[in-house]
Amino acid sequence: MLISEEYRELNRQLHEENTKYGAGIKWVETINTLSDGTILDYGCGKGNLAKLLPDLPISEYDPAIEGKDSLPEPADLVVCNDVLEHVEPEYLDNVIKHLISLTKKQLLLVIACRPGDKYLPDGRLAHLTVEDEGWWMKKLSQYGDFKKIPPKNKRELAVILTK
Repeated sequence: MLISEEYRELNRQLHEENTKYGAGIKWVETINTLSDGTILDYGCGKGNLAKLLPDLPISEYDPAIEGKDSLPEPADLVVCNDVLEHVEPEYLDNVIKHLISLTKKQLLLVIACRPGDKYLPDGRLAHLTVEDEGWWMKKLSQYGDFKKIPPKNKRELAVILTK
């Protein structure tokens, strides 16, 4: 299981109510550089990556967005930007395994290491897993040789797994 139905619904509501939730675009240049075949935007939110790179073969998956909630097919490059910190802690390992299983060549993970400023409709912060870089690297190292890349800000971790 990747997400509970209750949490899926909370995220669906937040996407509808907050135009800035799921609208991140700061990694577009990096993704354009890494692209070498198909791309999967895992946790695509508003779909801005596909809108900004319309000439690239980008498929989208987000369990809280109707029409983008079908389980995705594997891709050469899987992008998971500002998503893992939103995953329910009890499903985090399942989601990481799922990401890796969908990756043919490279997996780019960008993880916020801060509480964030958006709230779920039930009052909780939208970032459910707020941990530092060391915690995330230890967690990810269980699943592969993730390499750090320079982040766009001080309070996030950016890593790439190459198969």
